[in-house]
Amino acid sequence: MADEPKNPPPSWGNIGEHHWSRTRKGANREALDYYRERSKAPGVEGGGTARNFYCMQCDGVIPYEHEGPVCPHCGAALEDRVKRYFNWVEINEPAGSDALALVKLGLPIALGLAAVAALVWWWLA
Repeated sequence: MADEPKNPPPSWGNIGEHHWSRTRKGANREALDYYRERSKAPGVEGGGTARNFYCMQCDGVIPYEHEGPVCPHCGAALEDRVKRYFNWVEINEPAGSDALALVKLGLPIALGLAAVAALVWWWLA
């Protein structure tokens, strides 16, 4: 074993120079920087727990069993029905209906069309 170098280069196995994993070596710099920055959030450096979620404000790790109304790291209010996990946000209850927003949008349009129809009918009559 005396023939082995002190610091051998990383082993790529049978992967050649043109394999996708080697050609993309410098790609996705923004994503890597984002995850490096997230690893500095409160509670993340300790690894969190088996089941946890993240604060929407400070990205801190909060144990899933946490029952307080605020984030233990930054004090931001926590919504009971919304939990942010590593790469998705889970909302336990559906949001309220969008019917009111549609009525607010549709009513002026319907009134405008009715007014135009009345003007056209009056003009042609």
